[in-house]
Amino acid sequence: MYYALSVLILIVCVLLGLIVLVQNSKGGGLAANFSASNQIMGVRKTNDFLEKATWSLAIALLVLCLAASLSIPNSSGLANRSAIEEQIQNAVDPTEIPQMPVNAPSGQTGGTTQTPQQ
Repeated sequence: MYYALSVLILIVCVLLGLIVLVQNSKGGGLAANFSASNQIMGVRKTNDFLEKATWSLAIALLVLCLAASLSIPNSSGLANRSAIEEQIQNAVDPTEIPQMPVNAPSGQTGGTTQTPQQ
């Protein structure tokens, strides 16, 4: 489903780009070629068609993007967990860390050791 929606999104994007490029920002564009009033689609109807097509494709793109975001395939199991969640689950509580001895063992040389007082 996700891949089909992705292909539809690409098709709508290409069509929307073509429709926008056909339009002229000053009111000419494709409609400027039709100057005869006896044609079936005159200048006014071509402008209306291009505007409706632009709005329709923009709304279709929005709906398809929302549908694609809802249908993103989810992998089940531990692969779905993020690395941060795994670190949180595997973290050791600092109060449970064993205390290391402060004094060095008596058999080591080099460095200073504390001698017990008598």
